[in-house]
Amino acid sequence: MTGQPMTLKEQLVILARAAELWKAGNEAESTALTKTVPMPPFLAKIMKEKVGADYLINGGWNLSEAEAEFGQDWLSR
Repeated sequence: MTGQPMTLKEQLVILARAAELWKAGNEAESTALTKTVPMPPFLAKIMKEKVGADYLINGGWNLSEAEAEFGQDWLSR
């Protein structure tokens, strides 16, 4: 993980902006912005089990919290 973890306030600001974009009909930009918020480790683990590591690797998700909890190589294990 690089840099400082994103604060809850920062996450909420981003998600509020993503909701505005969605309501305005810009789903692609909303989705891209949402992916910048760290995925909770428990959800990342479930996603890896259900849809596979490649989906997470290629999907552009922020997995910094999962990497901090499970280790840098958790997707390849």
